[in-house]
Amino acid sequence: MNAKVRLYVDHPLGAGQTVPLDRDQAHYLFGVMRLAVGARVALFNGRDGEWQAEVVEAGKRGGVLTCAEQSRPLQLPPDLWLIFAPIKKARTDFIVEKAAEMGAARILPVGTEFTNSERIRQDRLQAHAVEAAEQCGGTYVPEVTALQKLSALLDQWPAERQLMFCDEAKVGQQLFLDSAAGDAAAGPWAILIGPEGGFSDAERTRLHAMPQAHVVSLGPRILRADTAAVAAMTLWQHTLGDW
Repeated sequence: MNAKVRLYVDHPLGAGQTVPLDRDQAHYLFGVMRLAVGARVALFNGRDGEWQAEVVEAGKRGGVLTCAEQSRPLQLPPDLWLIFAPIKKARTDFIVEKAAEMGAARILPVGTEFTNSERIRQDRLQAHAVEAAEQCGGTYVPEVTALQKLSALLDQWPAERQLMFCDEAKVGQQLFLDSAAGDAAAGPWAILIGPEGGFSDAERTRLHAMPQAHVVSLGPRILRADTAAVAAMTLWQHTLGDW
């Protein structure tokens, strides 16, 4: 019988592999979930797929699990980045969680000229990505990078990576991803969502001039940044992704 509790661990997984638990993990499994020796836990580390493990030691400050058999292989998402400007705390958390659930391979917060939020807690956002994978059956956890300037990211933009640029100035225009993508569909991609205040004229001009950029409209209404992230990922996954 497969375990009902899933746990992300930063430890190699394989047949017979023992996995030590830290204090927080032990508290969750044995204090919150009330598991005991002999119970099953599904483990994943973002590299080795999902493994069914058995509790062999259970304590308040730690414990040990032993891997029995692999229950699911590693399922990698498409090579898709989600780039967004941080907004209010709860809504930024939402964007990271949904990006992890919907198949982003990497999540990149950026500062733009009109970004309202100047700082993020990278470790907290990474933890939200882990929790999303734990709860949704994922075997891969996207990296959440440190906040960087959009201009710096564009300065080092990979020539082979296409960019789905969701330009709120094009609301109401019929700019579709399938017609914009063309022969670039099979390569690596990124989605760029604008800040609450929109892109500046200089940023928009630079983005429109990029040969990798594909300007896309998300419909006849301006969307909030968190809604736009979900809409854009849905559009990309349905048109070019693994849905």
